Amino acid sequence: MSRGGPLAGVRVLEIAKVWAGPYAGKLLAFLGAEVIKVESRANLDQIRAYGGVDIDSAPYFRSINQEVLSVQLDMKSDEGMAHLRAMIAASDVLIDNLRPGAMERSGLGYEDVRTIRPDIIQLSIKMYGSDGPLGYQTGYAPCFAALGGLNALVGHAGETPAGMNIRYGDSTVGAAAALAIVAALHHRETSGEGQFIDLSAVETLSMMVGDSLFAYGLTGELPHATGNTHADMAPHGCYPCANGQWISLAIADDREWRAFCTTIDAQALAADPRFADAAARIANRGALDATIAQRSPEWDAEAMAQALLLTGVPAFRSQSSLDLICSEALWALGAYRMVSDAKGEARPVIGPGWRMTPDEASITRGAPLLGEHNHLVYGEILGLSDSEIDDLIARRIIW
Repeated sequence: MSRGGPLAGVRVLEIAKVWAGPYAGKLLAFLGAEVIKVESRANLDQIRAYGGVDIDSAPYFRSINQEVLSVQLDMKSDEGMAHLRAMIAASDVLIDNLRPGAMERSGLGYEDVRTIRPDIIQLSIKMYGSDGPLGYQTGYAPCFAALGGLNALVGHAGETPAGMNIRYGDSTVGAAAALAIVAALHHRETSGEGQFIDLSAVETLSMMVGDSLFAYGLTGELPHATGNTHADMAPHGCYPCANGQWISLAIADDREWRAFCTTIDAQALAADPRFADAAARIANRGALDATIAQRSPEWDAEAMAQALLLTGVPAFRSQSSLDLICSEALWALGAYRMVSDAKGEARPVIGPGWRMTPDEASITRGAPLLGEHNHLVYGEILGLSDSEIDDLIARRIIW
């Protein structure tokens, strides 16, 4: 079932739920890997229930699992575990983000898995990793962001921290996981060795605030939330416009500032000594933001952004989800791909964000129905007959 791509021929077994682990699997699938998701009706990926009308129609699940195969398996039975071990033997990579200790209690720790396939690459995502004094703790993306120091830096000065949406934390961790797996595959190609990748979600997100940690070490000042401000630019932020729209501005120098003032017909603003140069604007950014926010509600965000861009001022209307899906530019770039599922339904999905020449993996298949690929995996990969598969279904080993 090769779809092309740099990871064609690589098989990934995914025992993962919700977002971070499956997001890693999705990125590997976008690179051409064959990704098999192991689940069951008794132990569903709960993201199948997020916002959908049934377990095959949840928007979250559909957005994260394109080009992924779904196979059902009762992992609580000895026979089911025997089939899972056979899948591991036929795989290059094993991904899990289960609770700490769950894989080991199931006989699927790295040392156990190595006896099944010595060169296996196993990646395990945990909140604090698998070892250490906090290795027993578990949590979700908002926990990662809080413990990694991100939440304290999101929001405006003097206000309650705004926190991070789950999309950011889990997607960042999933992308780090996919990168580590690709590196491990390269290492195996050159050395023949598999690897255990122990990924800490908290440490991954703390990498995003490294500059703040260094700043504290150098200055002794505790970093805090600064909203949309920038250390070397003012104005820099989002400003309200007519009809509930917003415009984003990032003015870097005096030329851009003068062009901005001319475009919005605010010569008095340009002459204000508080905003005479970049240093003055930064020193008085609070007053500057307030002054612009008083004028901006009169603007049409798109028209003003276009007018400013023509003068070389970085300015863009903030896009909604509807704006994105209707964007002719993004469609022309190939940012969206049309996929279809087993029900025959076609829909656009967001692609990988890259284009590869000459060998890019095709992306045409939507997220799988539960157990959609049972016969493919058990039959073509594990070599079972149709009657043997039917017997497993009847006895709810495949369930």
